[in-house]
Amino acid sequence: MKANSDRVGGVTDVVWTPTDAVLEHANVTRLMRRHGFATYRELVARSIDDPAWFWPAAIDDMGLELFEPFTDVVDLSRGPEWATWFTGAKLNVAWNCVHRWRGDRAAAVFRSEDGARRVLSFAELSDAVTRLAERLVGLGVEPGDRVAIYLPMSPEVAIASHACAHVGAVQVPVFSGFAAPAVAQRLTASGAKVAITAETSLRRGKAIPMLAILEEARRAAPALEHVVVAPWDGEVAGCPGTLEPLAVDAEHPYLLTYTSGTTGKPKGVLHVQGGFLISIAREACYQADAHPEDVVHFSTDMGWIMGPWTVAGCGAMGATLVFAEGAPDWPADRLWRLVDEERVTILGCSPTLVRALIPHGLPAADLSSLRVVVTTGEPWNPEPYRWLFEEVGGSRVPIVNITGGTEVGAVFLGSSIAEPIKACSVGGPALGMAMDVLDPDGRSLVGTGEVGELVCRKPFPGMTRGFWDDPERYLDAYWRRYPGIWTHGDWASVDADGYWFLHGRSDDTLNIAGKRIGPAEIESAAVAHPAVTEAAAVGVPHDVKGEVAWVFCVLAPGATATADQVAQLVAAELGKAFAPDRVLFVPALPKTRSAKIVRRAVRATALGSDPGDLSSVENPEALDAISAALG
Repeated sequence: MKANSDRVGGVTDVVWTPTDAVLEHANVTRLMRRHGFATYRELVARSIDDPAWFWPAAIDDMGLELFEPFTDVVDLSRGPEWATWFTGAKLNVAWNCVHRWRGDRAAAVFRSEDGARRVLSFAELSDAVTRLAERLVGLGVEPGDRVAIYLPMSPEVAIASHACAHVGAVQVPVFSGFAAPAVAQRLTASGAKVAITAETSLRRGKAIPMLAILEEARRAAPALEHVVVAPWDGEVAGCPGTLEPLAVDAEHPYLLTYTSGTTGKPKGVLHVQGGFLISIAREACYQADAHPEDVVHFSTDMGWIMGPWTVAGCGAMGATLVFAEGAPDWPADRLWRLVDEERVTILGCSPTLVRALIPHGLPAADLSSLRVVVTTGEPWNPEPYRWLFEEVGGSRVPIVNITGGTEVGAVFLGSSIAEPIKACSVGGPALGMAMDVLDPDGRSLVGTGEVGELVCRKPFPGMTRGFWDDPERYLDAYWRRYPGIWTHGDWASVDADGYWFLHGRSDDTLNIAGKRIGPAEIESAAVAHPAVTEAAAVGVPHDVKGEVAWVFCVLAPGATATADQVAQLVAAELGKAFAPDRVLFVPALPKTRSAKIVRRAVRATALGSDPGDLSSVENPEALDAISAALG
């Protein structure tokens, strides 16, 4: 399909062009000059064509430190689906992100919702990481063991993350807004041995009982042996703080995080120390342009990929990280006051958050410290983009719009401060990423403006090493649509100038306020109601949240239920953020002859659009009933 002006954001003009001062300061300019490239796009092309040159060059330029060098950049002997990187290298993420920066410079700043503030220097952060690592060892944690992290955004998430890396444990970050059943599912699926949490956290003025939620979840997670509660000063009081970080293989497991697909249980996405560190550092260095003197705040949670992005990526650059507990829009001017008071230079946020803040206007805050705004999570539309660029950034701050994903471990596409930026665009391929847009027959649509499937033609260091205990699902999800090519599940287009735009998901995954969740998780919660026998959850556009869930339910004969009851059940299972916006009752759902619910047809009917080919649907009359229920 052809991308019209609305689908690419309504405006495609250049809104920002780098000044000489910006270019002179940029990390990517340094890399270009070191290797004789006149333009950014020439550098990108070489990085894609010659990964054996690019990745060693980037590691050297970024100053990342390996305990032992690699003998080969990539090993494709098992095929692109199972590529491994940096053969023979020994390293440690905690060393690169914390310990090598030891000193008095601020490493982490905490801003509680109640106004409390504390600062940790790199020396203090390094000591805290080492002592917690020693405590984990004392609890029996060995390399490869899983440790769940269920914490609000605070320096403790960085301490916990790096303590796991320090000893070679695998961190399992869990979204701090999940209810007990969702927490239990992730504890059980990962086989976590230890969980790290807090007694409570503040959210919109209310105390969230995180420890109590975890203890409830723990009853369904028999593998969990110990819980460490912040502040853990007493637990680590006897730890000497002398344990050296473990030199692990580049392919040693580092991060196990759960993301939702279109069917079944959440996917356990596995990342490794070498590939994740080097990919995420490349992104922080060359897309966000992070330097040691920067102050970075990303409005996110450790349970989503931008939490590790901040902790590992910007940590590897030696930047100061600002952690803010609670909601970024409570009160409405909180984010802007945070930028002002902490002199934030790199701000990360989602289009959803920007849309929520616009009605409150821009407060009388000094935002002159900002030099880069990084955005991700979903496609932009023009009005909020313009507001962020003009009102927040004063038309001087570039919006580095990026897209990747939990499974990608970094960025696929991103704007660059080394070249002009078009409104709502995601720029172009990131360094080392062989991106393309394909039609159903596998023909490239780059430069045509036609919308097609976003793919990556070559493996990359940050890609997941498969789904935990489910290799076939991993292959089905990304590699079998176009054999040997990663298919990501996003619609994209590329204009005649080479600028890339996103157009939403090409599968059924919902994206609620920038948080991906599969319909199956919402449906499973809905059918837990004794009156509900079947459910179909679909994503519907929303002016503020980007997308909300509508759930269509089939009731058992003679049974009754209310929409509020079902919505409350979903919220209790998954958390309030995932409560459906609408619950509707219908006599049947459209299915194929193999009994698969045709969600695309349900969603199209909900939106009043063409449901497309219904030849595989056994009961198309179900769509008429859905239309009637919608009124």
